[in-house]
Amino acid sequence: MHTVAVLALDRVIPFDLSTPIEVFSRSRLPDGRPGYQVRVCAEREEIDAGAFAVRAPWGLAGLDGADTIIVPGVAEPAAPLSPAVRDALRAAAADGTRIASVCVGTFPLAATGLLDGLRATTHWRAAALLAATYPAVDVDPDVLYVDNGQFLTSAGAAAGLDLCLHMIRRDYGSAVAADAARLSVMPLEREGGQAQFIVHDHVPTPQGCEWETLLAWLRENLARDLTLADIAERAGTSTRTLIRRFRDQTGTTPLQWLHRARVRQAQHLLETTAHSVERIGHQVGFASPTTFRDRFKRTTGVSPQTYRRTFA
Repeated sequence: MHTVAVLALDRVIPFDLSTPIEVFSRSRLPDGRPGYQVRVCAEREEIDAGAFAVRAPWGLAGLDGADTIIVPGVAEPAAPLSPAVRDALRAAAADGTRIASVCVGTFPLAATGLLDGLRATTHWRAAALLAATYPAVDVDPDVLYVDNGQFLTSAGAAAGLDLCLHMIRRDYGSAVAADAARLSVMPLEREGGQAQFIVHDHVPTPQGCEWETLLAWLRENLARDLTLADIAERAGTSTRTLIRRFRDQTGTTPLQWLHRARVRQAQHLLETTAHSVERIGHQVGFASPTTFRDRFKRTTGVSPQTYRRTFA
């Protein structure tokens, strides 16, 4: 039987804590046997969970010998990680234990250094903070989860359920995972990533970015057929210098930033207007409906029609 240890840290988010407990505890193999033994572990006997306290039956020693460790999110994700927890997670990783995080549980996992050099995700609202706090981690805010093999991370709370089902499928195959999904009244594969849930008034810009004036101009001119040369001319620099300095400041290229800004505006129009998809694509600067649909799906993971049905 596969043993899953769920680590309850101080100020643990109850939803994040309960999701893996419920999903793995209720998972059954084709012959009816349980697929997992679940342990709830904590550094102390009683843990603050906000509205109530959690009394964990296992201490940190319960992480020893587990096949999988789950790190749920906490109310203060940037809070320092205790040395005892850090050392326990590092020791488990050295033994080859699979370690996964739910939502902002990526923060304490990143604090161990185990995610350095790896791609990871977290709740989209916390992605910028994760990237700033742990610059060695390659943060992807657009996906529901990331599987690096031994280390896995998930986005917002519900994405923890997606990740648990993914791990069940890895352990026991699609049939067992599909049964677990039905018990959770959840599709085994959700369409799109968390990019479809991200809401910005505009594409985020780092504070103090030297291109703030240029970015404001780009936002005001989304509908124009802008080329890289047009943007460089507006910035008063060469295209080569623009690309290099723009990437240094924003982490992306001018045209990629522009495409993303157009998609964000399209999301707003799909939510708040009855305009046709073709009209919205034209309003935000895409040359053809096909180009708009392709770019929108590549950015959000879903088609404009699916996005509108979900969020309008």
